Amino acid sequence: MAQDPDQAKKLQELLKMLSLSQNDASKLTQPQRKQFEEYKFWKTQPVPRFDDEVEDEGPINSSQRPENIPNEPLPLLSEFEWCTVDITDPHQLEDVFVLLNENYVEDQDATFRFNYSREFFNWSLKPPGWRKDWHVGVRTRQSKRLVAFISAVPATLRVRTKLVKSVEINFLCIHKKLRSKRLTPILIKEVTRRVNKQDIWQALYTAGVVLPSPAATCRYAHRPLNWSKLYEVGFTGLPANASKTQMIAKYTLPKEIDTPGLRPLEEKDLDEVYDLLEKYQSRFDLVQVFTKEEFRHLLLSSTSVVYSYVVESNNKITDFVSFYSLPFTVLNNPHYKELGIGYLFYYASDADFDYSDRYDSEGSLKLKKRLNRLISDVCIKARDLKMDVFNAMSCQDNSLFLDDLKFGPGDGFLNFYLFNYRVRPILGGLRKDNSFDAEKRSNVGVVML
Repeated sequence: MAQDPDQAKKLQELLKMLSLSQNDASKLTQPQRKQFEEYKFWKTQPVPRFDDEVEDEGPINSSQRPENIPNEPLPLLSEFEWCTVDITDPHQLEDVFVLLNENYVEDQDATFRFNYSREFFNWSLKPPGWRKDWHVGVRTRQSKRLVAFISAVPATLRVRTKLVKSVEINFLCIHKKLRSKRLTPILIKEVTRRVNKQDIWQALYTAGVVLPSPAATCRYAHRPLNWSKLYEVGFTGLPANASKTQMIAKYTLPKEIDTPGLRPLEEKDLDEVYDLLEKYQSRFDLVQVFTKEEFRHLLLSSTSVVYSYVVESNNKITDFVSFYSLPFTVLNNPHYKELGIGYLFYYASDADFDYSDRYDSEGSLKLKKRLNRLISDVCIKARDLKMDVFNAMSCQDNSLFLDDLKFGPGDGFLNFYLFNYRVRPILGGLRKDNSFDAEKRSNVGVVML
C-alpha cells in the first residue's frame, strides 16, 4: 500500500504530542529561550528560574500554612462554574472519558486521537489515598458540560536523600474550543489551592514544553512491533535503499520468550518484588517511594491496563518488569481503527547488586545483558497482546538496551518539574547530542503516566 504523505505528517505530529513534546530544552540557546519574565503565569509561582544556581536543595517557599490558604476558588467567567468530578459516579467518569478522548491529544485535522479507557482512569486516578476533591473540573453553567479538567494524586518523592510529601499533577485538559479563555493557569491555581489545604506544598509534573525550570529531561524511544501496520498508517516511513521486506525482517521478534522462569506477577510475589524494587530504585536521584498498598495498586489492580511479570530462579525472584497499555484511535482509515501502544513502566533487577558502584563496568555489563533479554521478552509479550509499538524513555537504566533492541529515538522530550522545590539538574540518560548515554545513565527513576 502506498503511504499517504499528508497522513504520515499528521501522525508524526501526533507522535510528538503523544510524548508531550514541543521544544527540546537542551537544543535551545539562551537567547532562544523565553526569558523568565515572559512566562506571565509561571513567574508568579514558586519555581526555579532558568539561571538559578542551586546550592541548597529544598522548598522555595516553606512559610505557608493551610489556614492561610483561601477556602474558596478564584472566580471564573460567568458562563463557567467549578466542580469536583466524582469519578466513582459512572456518569461523571464518562464526562472525563469524553473530554480527554476528544480533546487531550489530537492532531489538527482530528485524524488520530488517544483512546483512553474508563478502566485506565480508574487505575490512574484512584491510587491509595486519592481524594475526590483533587479531581478538579470546570463545567459550563448552562449545559453543565465538562470543559476542563486537572487531577492530583498523592505521591511521596525521594529527591536524592530527602523524602518529599507531594502530589503528581496530570491530565490537564481544556476543551479545544476554549483554549483562548486562559483557563489553564486558573486550573493549576485551583488544584494547588486544594492540595495546599491538605498541608502539601510540592508537586511533580511533566511537559514537553520548556518551562521554568526542568529538573531533568528525558527522551522518548519507539520500538516497532508491527512494522507493516505502522508503515501503512504513517507511523514510519520507508528508509532509502531499504525494502518493506527488509524492514519487516529487521523488526521481527522471536516467536517465544528467552528468559527462563518469566511469568506473570502474582499476589504472593508482592513482598519480595516490593523489596527488589526498593533496592533497585535506591540508585536513582528522583523516585516515587511507594507503600506496599500503592505498589499493589499500580502493578496488580488492572488486568487490562497494566501487565507485570517476574523472573523466578531457584525460588527467588531476580527480576521484575511491567508495562501499560494506552492505544490511540486511527480515524478515517479504511483498514485500521486503532494502534496498540505499550509503555515500559517500572522494572528492577538484581544483576549488579554485588557492585557498590552503579557504573562499575563489569556490573554494568551484567545488568545490560539481563535487561536486554528481559525487555526483548517484554516486547514479545506486548506484540502477543496485539500492540503495534512499544515506547520507553531514556530514564532509569533504559539507555543500556534502547539501541541494542532497535528502539528508535523519538522526536519527543519529556521535562520533569518540581513545584516549590529547588533541585540541581538530574541526569536524563542523554549525551549532549541527545543520543542515549549508556555510560552516564539517567538518575530519573520515576515513571509518569
